[in-house]
Amino acid sequence: MQDIYDRARRIRLAAFDVDGVLTDGTLYYTDSGEKLKAFNVLDGHGMKMLQESGVPLAIVSSRSSRCVEHRARNLGIELLIQGAADKSSALDELLRRCGIDAGAVAYAGDDLVDLPVMRRCGLALTVPDAPAIVRHHAHYVTRARGGRGAAREMCDLILRARGGAHPQ
Repeated sequence: MQDIYDRARRIRLAAFDVDGVLTDGTLYYTDSGEKLKAFNVLDGHGMKMLQESGVPLAIVSSRSSRCVEHRARNLGIELLIQGAADKSSALDELLRRCGIDAGAVAYAGDDLVDLPVMRRCGLALTVPDAPAIVRHHAHYVTRARGGRGAAREMCDLILRARGGAHPQ
């Protein structure tokens, strides 16, 4: 666990996938075809605390959804990349915009499309129900599932490692 804290101390950007990490991965569609997603309030509070500690946040999703734009705006997240079929290129854009290297990024993903970013970043996290290959490439697998506290767990870990708030 010491290695995880060492990695977390170096984090200067925390990035999150949406479906399966910030949500439980379930996609809801109304009769009119509108997409709905459910976000966890505790995850959001953890993200805000991390951001207030000086760690910028980013959301990177291979899908595009207005509700994700609304959630990002609600949390004060300005770094939002949607429709990212190539998440490694999305990471390059974030690194350029933030002026940091990949070793300073924590990334939470849960599927194969996330592996190129997870292999490059300084702290790769995933959820327990991610495919085995994704869990294998993660530095840390959360206890909580996506949309059920995984993002909060990631934020709390980074905050603890950086000597900030010490959630119990």
